Amino acid sequence: MTGSNEILHLLATTRVIAVVGLSPDPARASQRVARYMQAQGYRIVPVNPAAGEILGERCYPDLASIPHPVDMVDVFRRADRVLPIAQQAIAIGARCLWLQLGVVNDEAIRQAAAAGLAVVVDRCLMVEHAKHAAALASAPGHAAP
Repeated sequence: MTGSNEILHLLATTRVIAVVGLSPDPARASQRVARYMQAQGYRIVPVNPAAGEILGERCYPDLASIPHPVDMVDVFRRADRVLPIAQQAIAIGARCLWLQLGVVNDEAIRQAAAAGLAVVVDRCLMVEHAKHAAALASAPGHAAP
């Protein structure tokens, strides 16, 4: 699922985004993207076992440790690390697995899609949100996250 309409729908219906591999370093892409999405009103849940808090939110060591529902799992990890993340995303009932630019793992994609998750591959969440910002603002019945 990577068409423009599908991405717009995902962005309009997502409220909580778990960011796997979110760095505490403001210069890293993971933090720039998460900070941008947080500024747009989305709740960011950092997943980083080496950090206690990022962007004012408590960090969790893995997806399974998050005590509340997550709509989207945004992945900033190497492709060879994605399969267990996809499996955890399935297990926690996430609706979407978003693999950032350069992150492609065919088996993770296959398993997530087979489990019914929307899967976005090799795209930047921040870029896609910015591209659809006007449509999101005017979408009927869409309230800011």
